[in-house]
Parts: sequence; C-alpha cells; structure tokens
Amino acid sequence: MELQLELKQEIASGEYANFVLITHSHSEFILDFARALPGIPKPEVASRIIMTPEHAKRLLAALQENIYKYEKLFGKIDMGVQVPRTVSPFNPENTKS
Repeated sequence: MELQLELKQEIASGEYANFVLITHSHSEFILDFARALPGIPKPEVASRIIMTPEHAKRLLAALQENIYKYEKLFGKIDMGVQVPRTVSPFNPENTKS
C-alpha cells in the first residue's frame, strides 16, 4: 500500500530545530523541538509532537535505519562535543535492568 501525504504550503518549508526535549508518561511521549541560538536566553519551541509509546518506538527504529543508510552513503556522523545529560535513554549508565 502506498501512502500519499498532503503537504500544506505553510508547513512545506519546515522548522529548524537543534534541540529536543523529550518527556513521557505511561501513555504518551512528548517531543518539544526547539531552536537554541546564541544571544537568545531561552530556546524557542518550534513544534510539539505527541505520540503513543508504540509510535515513539517505531520512530526510533526508523531514525536508526535512516542514520545507518546515511552513514553508509556519506560516512560516519561526527557528534563533536557532547552536552552532558542528566537522563538519556541512549546512555548505558542510565539504563536500569
């Protein structure tokens, strides 16, 4: 089945985000995409996406697959200097068994 999306003119140019704050409850994940820019004291939220845990996990899998494909074509993505995080699902030190 091929899915065709409608892309409205006002959304087509997209929103730039270089920061995302992820929070969750038992029933949903909330992703606040923001722009953290020099000279601006607080990052401005450009978009908020709310999804179920199942869809969040599907998004994670899709991102992993696409990053793999990107790096295969263009080389490894340099993460540069890491900003310390207090809690991260991608940090093995924060994983509880």
